[in-house]
Amino acid sequence: MKRQHQIMAALGLACLTCGTVQAAEATYTSVTLTTEAALRAAQAALASCRESGYQVAVSVTDRSGTPIVVLRDRYAGPHTPETANRKAYTSASFRMSSADLAEATQTGKATSGIRHLDHILALGGGLPIEAAGSLVGAIGISGAPSGDADEICAQAGIDAIQADLDFQ
Repeated sequence: MKRQHQIMAALGLACLTCGTVQAAEATYTSVTLTTEAALRAAQAALASCRESGYQVAVSVTDRSGTPIVVLRDRYAGPHTPETANRKAYTSASFRMSSADLAEATQTGKATSGIRHLDHILALGGGLPIEAAGSLVGAIGISGAPSGDADEICAQAGIDAIQADLDFQ
């Protein structure tokens, strides 16, 4: 009789463990930028572009490409906020710079159709933001004279919060 109780207890424990594993597989935990970190990155990127004489818009998104912060400098063109959003969205979606996606999806390449997806913008100026090897957000800049210049400002934004990201 005692042996039966031990077996039943072991089976009961096994069932509880299986239930926990199944519940854990139905959810996941992810890390994303805080509003405060996104704002610091956007302000640093905007300041970097201003120092170079560029009037731009900056968008910082969460890991899914949803904007957290959008800043537009006073003389940046009216198209720049949307363009910055799309560059950041592109970087978050593909976990790569928007310039690298532009290269990978050129006309004639098998992946060129990606450029036709909604909100994708294959132009330089968008960068993913990572902490501890995981995507936590993205930043996009629009308004500098080239995608390369936009990307330099975006990197300045990431650099401004990098120490906090490394601390994760």
